[in-house]
Amino acid sequence: MTELEKCMESLITIFHRYADEDGDGKTLSKKEVKTLIETELPTFLKSQNDPKAVDKIRKDLDQNGDDKLDFEEFLSLVVGLSMACEKCFVLHKQKKGKK
Repeated sequence: MTELEKCMESLITIFHRYADEDGDGKTLSKKEVKTLIETELPTFLKSQNDPKAVDKIRKDLDQNGDDKLDFEEFLSLVVGLSMACEKCFVLHKQKKGKK
């Protein structure tokens, strides 16, 4: 498998690992979202400095308002964070080039 294929497989595996906690396997409950973010994104969570960050994130991602996140809604989190990280990566790379 290529590096990208491995990353895609990891996203799918991580989603289902947490979605399976309550036996549903298809969506992330409020509790599962909280556990996933606290476990898989601790650095991001620390940078938020907001005890309600997880709830706010979950509500923003829950496009259909069912209090659960399906895989597509979960991917919105991954995409959004990846885009923000990529911007930081580019800025860091530009600063290194100017030295």
